[in-house]
Amino acid sequence: MIIMIVGEAANFIAYAFAPAVLVTPLGALSIIVSAVLAHFILKERLHKLGILGCVMCIAGSVIIVVHAPSERPITSVQEIWNMATQPAFLLYMGSVIVLVFILAIYFSPRCGHTNVLVFTGICSLMGSLSVMSVKALGTSLKLTFEGKNQLIYPETWFFMLVVVTCVIIQMNYLNKALDTFNTAIVSPIYYVMFTTLTILASVIMFKDWDGQSGGTIISEICGFVVVLSGTILLQLTKDFERSSSFRGNHSPGSPSLSTRLCSGNGELVKYSDHEDVPSDEICLRIQESY
Repeated sequence: MIIMIVGEAANFIAYAFAPAVLVTPLGALSIIVSAVLAHFILKERLHKLGILGCVMCIAGSVIIVVHAPSERPITSVQEIWNMATQPAFLLYMGSVIVLVFILAIYFSPRCGHTNVLVFTGICSLMGSLSVMSVKALGTSLKLTFEGKNQLIYPETWFFMLVVVTCVIIQMNYLNKALDTFNTAIVSPIYYVMFTTLTILASVIMFKDWDGQSGGTIISEICGFVVVLSGTILLQLTKDFERSSSFRGNHSPGSPSLSTRLCSGNGELVKYSDHEDVPSDEICLRIQESY
């Protein structure tokens, strides 16, 4: 828990000093660290394709870092507010809110527990807004610590309210997705959608790609695609290894309970607290239950 809190705090600080186009894709490095630690500490074997996924994440991250845009100097929270209220971002924010309402009210009750894209879509859409608010709030606090008090402006508190609201909704539907579907399916889909939407929102609001050449932008996109591919490959191979390990650990080494019960030896077995039943009868009960 302490490590998670420290990690989220570091992530919050990173958004205050670097553009979201750079910070968000580098979140894949946490997946690599987890996989490496699990390999050495928990003795979980890392598949060769998993190693390839790690290498792809590192290579893509290097490409993104090399071609990442520089952070624009911001002097007040009111400047961020002007960015957040520009027509292009208002259109994006309105589209996100409408889509979230449609997914939550119409699709969630009907197919939320059969289609993984419903819950993860809500998480990703709200996550893109929460990152923009986190960056705005982090920048405000950074300026405050530098001696330019931004807490006197209502915009700072508005961004804080948006952060809390978005994070609550995001965590609620992420927990629903994890409770309903396999983590190995949810994690890569959520990472891809969340990262893509966050970069899109940052490009619209903070104009991260303004002043960059077409070649630099294409290089960043290619690095991003490499990171996404490596992340998906690593997640899928981790699930494959878990499944293989589970099947290996549960290989029959001795006769199973059902085999012994159905062997016809007629031994009495305690079926409940008040009933001892012959094994043959238990076998019939098991077969009838299926």
